[in-house]
Amino acid sequence: MQKNKKIFLIIFVIFMLIMFWIGYDISRRTTFPGSKGNLKERISTDKSEN
Repeated sequence: MQKNKKIFLIIFVIFMLIMFWIGYDISRRTTFPGSKGNLKERISTDKSEN
């Protein structure tokens, strides 16, 4: 039983590290939606300036 518990803990730790790495990678590549202006407003202002 002790050997199975150690194997389970090792697999669990590796799985959690992979999940945290994936979450960090995704969050690094994307931006928070509230940080950008409204897309329609940006398009309309870009067209009016040109």
